[in-house]
Amino acid sequence: MLHVADLRCEYKINPMGLDVRRPRISWKLKSEARSVVQKAYEIEVSESPDFGSVLWSSGPTESEQSVHVELSGLNVVSRKRYHYRVRVWDAGGEASAWSETAWFETGVLDRSEWIAKWIGVDKPEEQGKTRPDTYEERTPLLRRSFRVGQGVKRARIYATALGLYELELNGARVGEDYFTPGWTSYKHRIQVQAYDVTAMLQAGENAIGAMLGNGWYKGPLAWKDHYCIFGNRQALFLQLHIEYEDGTEQTIVSDESWRTTASQILMSEIYHGETYDARLEIPGWSRPGYDDGQWDAVAIVEQSNDVLVMQENDPVRKFEEIRPIELIKTPLGETVLDLGQNMVGWLRFKVRGEAGSEVVVHHAEVLDKDGNFYTANLRAAKQEIHYILKGGEVETYEPRFSFQGFRYVRLTGFPEPIRLEDFTGVVLHSDMASTGSFACSDPLVNQLQHNIEWGLKGNFLDVPTDCPQRDERLGWTGDAQMFIRTAAYLRNIAPFFAKWCRDLAADQREDGGVPFVVPNVLDDNSHSSSAWGDAAVICPWTIYLCYGDKRILEEQYDSMKAWVEYIRKQGDDEHLWNTGFHFGDWLGLDSKPDTYIGATDRDYIATAFYAYSTSLLRKTADVLGKREDEAEYAGLYRSIVAAFHREFVTPSGRLSVPTQTAQLLGLMFGILDDKAKPRAEKKLLELLEESKFHLTTGFVGTPYLNHVLTAIGRSDAAYKLLFQQDYPSWLYQITKGATTIWEHWDGIKEDGSFWSADMNSFNHYAYGAIGDWLYRSVAGIDTDEQAVGYKKIHIRPEPGEGLDWAEGRLDTMYGEVRSYWKREEDGSMELEVTIPANTTAEIRLPNADLKTASESGSRLDEAEGVVSAREAEDGVALSVGSGQYRFVWRLHETFI
Repeated sequence: MLHVADLRCEYKINPMGLDVRRPRISWKLKSEARSVVQKAYEIEVSESPDFGSVLWSSGPTESEQSVHVELSGLNVVSRKRYHYRVRVWDAGGEASAWSETAWFETGVLDRSEWIAKWIGVDKPEEQGKTRPDTYEERTPLLRRSFRVGQGVKRARIYATALGLYELELNGARVGEDYFTPGWTSYKHRIQVQAYDVTAMLQAGENAIGAMLGNGWYKGPLAWKDHYCIFGNRQALFLQLHIEYEDGTEQTIVSDESWRTTASQILMSEIYHGETYDARLEIPGWSRPGYDDGQWDAVAIVEQSNDVLVMQENDPVRKFEEIRPIELIKTPLGETVLDLGQNMVGWLRFKVRGEAGSEVVVHHAEVLDKDGNFYTANLRAAKQEIHYILKGGEVETYEPRFSFQGFRYVRLTGFPEPIRLEDFTGVVLHSDMASTGSFACSDPLVNQLQHNIEWGLKGNFLDVPTDCPQRDERLGWTGDAQMFIRTAAYLRNIAPFFAKWCRDLAADQREDGGVPFVVPNVLDDNSHSSSAWGDAAVICPWTIYLCYGDKRILEEQYDSMKAWVEYIRKQGDDEHLWNTGFHFGDWLGLDSKPDTYIGATDRDYIATAFYAYSTSLLRKTADVLGKREDEAEYAGLYRSIVAAFHREFVTPSGRLSVPTQTAQLLGLMFGILDDKAKPRAEKKLLELLEESKFHLTTGFVGTPYLNHVLTAIGRSDAAYKLLFQQDYPSWLYQITKGATTIWEHWDGIKEDGSFWSADMNSFNHYAYGAIGDWLYRSVAGIDTDEQAVGYKKIHIRPEPGEGLDWAEGRLDTMYGEVRSYWKREEDGSMELEVTIPANTTAEIRLPNADLKTASESGSRLDEAEGVVSAREAEDGVALSVGSGQYRFVWRLHETFI
């Protein structure tokens, strides 16, 4: 039976506060039959959930499209809920029933509708200050009372802030989101959150309150001790719209009628933590009836409303709770909790003691080789919580406006006996839907997969950060583009990266240069390194590939083009990039002593990425139908490749840069000709043999290493690299107890000492890009570039020595794709595959032949759902429709 499920609007289930004038919806087809393809669909939109009257209808529309279907012709208006449903027909003419009803609700679409004022605390002495004299800066509270009549039909709050904010209404917290309004390029874009507060209101007296924090807006950022980068005054902006059953509307806004006072939070910063004095709590401050007569008047803060946009990405929320596994007394006599997992969030704790006594919590990722608490790698970040007790009953506390990266917690001042059950690690990250998983027969590789996923959790807190613990936590562009394809397997990252890409475009220089970090908080000279700035092109293209999202290419095209044109203007030769600063193969192991930059020539890397970004820009122009640009950048690409050969390839075809990374970039980006390509393949293998199959690559080369080896038919070498357990290798970290990916291959050395103190993160996802190879090659799940978003799926597993089985699952926009292979005791191979409805797949059975391969006991050419089967160079190639399949075959030759 055919039915429609999992309706989404702009990737989201029943989104509220949507800031999209041309909404798109997606759905999945469910059927037990094989080879199900949608032939037509019909969509209806109504203002009522019972569809008593239809506002808009597509009518029966002949199309296979079930992803990102634009509701063309529907003119949406602000603050309205639209209900929609879908039905489909398959190729055989079977019709589904109408789907369950879904909805989306628009936010404020027109800037003229913003009537609130920005309000804050009157602090004229702060004007022009770049740093507070002390961390003792109490967080402000703001409130106002208002009356509500009978018969409330619907109530919505639209709120944002300069800084961070939390709302309370009638004494209860509003929403489940944290670190609102999120981190954007505040000078250009500030997100507004929408909340349904209908059930929180009461007839008669009501009260609304807000607490503000410095956050990224006003607090210190980066390692240069810079404060107030975006502004020096916190402020709240809020509109509450109440609709009554009789059709009337009441609006409550932030304005001069609000009152303010200092809160019990004495200090709150992203890097440094919080200081909380429970004695200063104000009971009932956000409840009706509280007397705020002694509070101060708020101040009006000057801020343009032109920068306001409704919430775009997924909000930060609480997801998991981790209990400590051990209480440690260190050799120095300190009391330390081990949570067993390097995590990001905060510690919730219970404590009881005398009023005025203070407990302190410090956070760290590791212990040193002697077993003592280690914080030197945090640099200036304090990561500490100070809590002053009010006394009496047991008190429970957790931070509001600060997060920490940690596994270990040092406790000071807590009364004995200390009980593990009084402490809980609360994991926070952006609310991205989980989409992929990987498992195999090797426990160390499974732990590697675990570490990759936890690296994502820790560093995808509103922006893709490099690390979550030291005085950095910035949206480094290079790290983001290196990891984005791996991330797209584990989570639905499309809204997350779409928001970040818009900030990249907003912060992009007039000449097209791209800052090292987005949002940009560094100086004017910190921009436009190769492999970092290329995120402007690589990230939108990757989202398009993985989600079939053409709109992100439309939105980002000018930014993509500006970046390529920026490179084109550098230096004397528009086809080479041999000027400016570049990070090179950052942290490459072939670097010179006392330097972070690998041995690969930086001009080589820059020109290779110039060619790669130009090739992606040409493809983007093709997708968008920009024929003149496509021809222009096709020609530019050919010229760059020719210049690359003149500069870096000898007449005999040898690359002039003899490093692992140099060979990898030339091969991965397809910029080597028929003479240079085999020589680069040979040289790469020679270099690996010289290093006894250990990598010497850094941030730039590592993501491509195993992909290239597989592409040149040497998956055996890729597996050798994967399974190495001594330094340097992915599994070395695991033998040292890592639960996330490290910044350095030898963050902890064999003798237990550390690589360095100044730059040694133990939660740094860049090297987790190996996950992309695990998913796309070991499990074998990939999309087709000509039918993106997994409309056409490739299942091409690469079994290798050392694994008996491997399984990958990926929930695509069409449904779940599964690839599971294993070796049987009799020497045969088995592959189980799931292909979702409304897609097709190309499946390769490695080292199989048609004589010995079968599908559920049937010959391949007779199997249901198998469209075609043929002998291929490396096995049997199959074309199949949707369904579940089980293939078994005998190996036709010795299998590596």
